[in-house]
Amino acid sequence: MTQYVRDIMTGDPVTVEPQTSVTDVARIMRDQDLGAILVTDGDRLRGLVTDRDLVIRSIAEGGDPEQTTVADACSGDLFTIRPDEELDHAVQLMREHAVRRVPVVEEGHPVGIVSLGDLAMERDPESALGDISAARPNT
Repeated sequence: MTQYVRDIMTGDPVTVEPQTSVTDVARIMRDQDLGAILVTDGDRLRGLVTDRDLVIRSIAEGGDPEQTTVADACSGDLFTIRPDEELDHAVQLMREHAVRRVPVVEEGHPVGIVSLGDLAMERDPESALGDISAARPNT
């Protein structure tokens, strides 16, 4: 049975505008228990920012998180996938580009994110990564 990205992606992604402060993005991540947020300009995808990006590209650089925008911290070189593509293509993209999350885009608009954890839970829920991904956060 063929599986598609739409079957496992996290839909209705949280988005922020490029001028949003790193502090505001960190609060959204905390409050909504997210590890990644899409950066959009209007309806157009501009980047993806992870909790790790906030630390490495903003805080570790000594930037003021209130003054630093998410545009300065996000990954702009994105590889996207459509919801109607097969899961094997998502796996291939993640391997080729060494990424853990891929934005899902339909007709130019972001509709979700597929993550390494999503794939692990779908393909091998008993694996360590699948088990960790399925666990409730320890907040």
